[in-house]
Amino acid sequence: MSGHSKWATTKHKKAALDAKRGKLFAKLIKNVEVAARTGGGDPEGNPTLYDAIQKARKSSVPQDNIERARKRGAGEEAGGAEYQTIMYEGYAPNGVAVLVECLTDNRNRAAGEVRTAMTRNGGSMADAGSVAYLFTRRGVVLLPKNGLSEEDVLGAVLDAGAEEVNDLGDSYEILTDPADLVDVRKALQAAGIEYDSAETNFLASVNVPLDADAARKVFKLIDALEDCDDVQNVYANFDVSDDVMAEVG
Repeated sequence: MSGHSKWATTKHKKAALDAKRGKLFAKLIKNVEVAARTGGGDPEGNPTLYDAIQKARKSSVPQDNIERARKRGAGEEAGGAEYQTIMYEGYAPNGVAVLVECLTDNRNRAAGEVRTAMTRNGGSMADAGSVAYLFTRRGVVLLPKNGLSEEDVLGAVLDAGAEEVNDLGDSYEILTDPADLVDVRKALQAAGIEYDSAETNFLASVNVPLDADAARKVFKLIDALEDCDDVQNVYANFDVSDDVMAEVG
């Protein structure tokens, strides 16, 4: 868990500086549009939209782009697409289980992209249900330490439903039941604590330890999947030690 969390945190920090920023922006904007279509265009009454907008802002997506996406989703402007969420399952090198979450307006295109990325990078597709049982949906909040102790964070969010606070080095990770994610986020805001992201993720119950060579192969596959236009998130059940993370760079 710890190794995977640190990897995810590193990816999060690099996101705004990614050379593929255009693709990242497109995915974040798509999230805003879908959230507005699903739950309405008022962020105060639609927690999913609120968090999608916050995530886009923290990744430096221009406010005009965010607002246009919100309006398209809410039906205030024309031009929105009909997106659907599709989950694909597979295996990365070394038997690492992979869940691929797509948000697409073309199921065939999404399936083709995911299959190609898998087969070209040492992975393989799996039947529905083959690996999904290894993952549980959890609310995950990442926040920079900014001089806060673990007790400071836990004290702010415990009554809101937080189940766990993990020290990831430069940041903290708060785990919650998905139903409590909004309350935990609001508790942080009420306490004046800044957070980097608040969203639901799939966390693995069993992890596969990787050495440096295996980690490079798994990271390469995940990068290829995340480079697909229709892929929103990739979840995998690997664990890497601090030494391996340092060696892989």
